Amino acid sequence: MNEKIISPCISICKTDPVTGYCYGCARTNEEKILWKDEKTTNEWKSKNLDEVISRMKGWQLNTFRESYNYKIKNGISLFKKNLLNKKL
Repeated sequence: MNEKIISPCISICKTDPVTGYCYGCARTNEEKILWKDEKTTNEWKSKNLDEVISRMKGWQLNTFRESYNYKIKNGISLFKKNLLNKKL
């Protein structure tokens, strides 16, 4: 059985105009499209996840890891959780 690899999207979807990488997950727009494609393999997703993490440093990496780990455990990113809590 193939284990589902959770998308690295942490709901901070703004693209850096210089690098072309998302500030939240460090993916390119093309990579985001591939993640949504049902034909994309877990092998590719796993390698891409390693690649996007390698693009991050410092606070971005720390914030990503905290939010992504929360998303894996709870099904929602910390950013999205905080947005929902503000609406309550």
